[in-house]
Amino acid sequence: MGTERICTNVSDYLNTPDPTEQPGEHCPKLAASGRVWHGTVEILSNKPLAERTYRISFLCPSVAGRIVPGQFVMVRLPGWWEPLFGRAMALYDVLRDEAGQAIGLQLVYRVVGRVTGRLAQLRPGDQLELWGPLGNGFAAEPVEHLVMVAGGIGFTPFLALAQEALGRCRYGSLERPAGWAQKVSLCYGEPTAALLAPVEEFQQAGIELHLATEDGSRGHKGLVTELIEPIVAQSKLSCRIVCCGPEPMMAATAQIARRLGLPCLASLERPMACGLGICFSCVVRVREPNGNWDYRRACVDGPVFDAHQILWEREQPPDG
Repeated sequence: MGTERICTNVSDYLNTPDPTEQPGEHCPKLAASGRVWHGTVEILSNKPLAERTYRISFLCPSVAGRIVPGQFVMVRLPGWWEPLFGRAMALYDVLRDEAGQAIGLQLVYRVVGRVTGRLAQLRPGDQLELWGPLGNGFAAEPVEHLVMVAGGIGFTPFLALAQEALGRCRYGSLERPAGWAQKVSLCYGEPTAALLAPVEEFQQAGIELHLATEDGSRGHKGLVTELIEPIVAQSKLSCRIVCCGPEPMMAATAQIARRLGLPCLASLERPMACGLGICFSCVVRVREPNGNWDYRRACVDGPVFDAHQILWEREQPPDG
């Protein structure tokens, strides 16, 4: 019989010794499987990209060598107890040494509250508590044309995903395939141009870029979802859609994909307290094969789901 442990917070869960823990690992239970590292990292840079949007970089070989596109890490400000829990942040890209080995992480975040507001004040040399990699990530499945749809900060998982799909970078295990798409397009929308992150990195990676702003200050005037059907209609390749951003945008993207008869994956941005599946703060309703629905935890069962299986808010069945 296993040893049952009761922890008062996530930090206790990460740091309490566990009989299954392997030497040199930092996180019991999950770390013993080789998946999760927990520790403190030193910030290398923390620079603004756009209005209220920043990119933070730090060395962390234990995570950088294993994380794949679509996975995330939890970050927390050491010494701050209000709020207690961390924040989930998707992989933007990894830092590599001269030999091409992944040695660090780049994360992109937007200032929306107390944690991200304090995070934006950190400087090189400051410390950050981190655990990861977490979640399932995007499957590296062959497709001719990958169409990525991003709203707001939802663009963050897509640079790494596109670089892998086009064969420019390999993430995680050497067995993970790279170069599994002939073409990658990004539809990226914001309310106004001031919020658009620099897109040069996407263009340099060979990604076809389509921008939308709701006020028309750059690119298409209107919603980013209005770009999807024309791109698919003009493509002579078989398409798969992936999306990340506000849930109403992803619900609309899934609806369009369903109408076009296309597969669609959604990377959910649910609030998370632990990232480990112990708090159930990130549950999402999904359809089951028998027609019923059940809850899934976005942190361990996702954050990437089949968008056609999600019961979006407009589709939610009544409780009871």
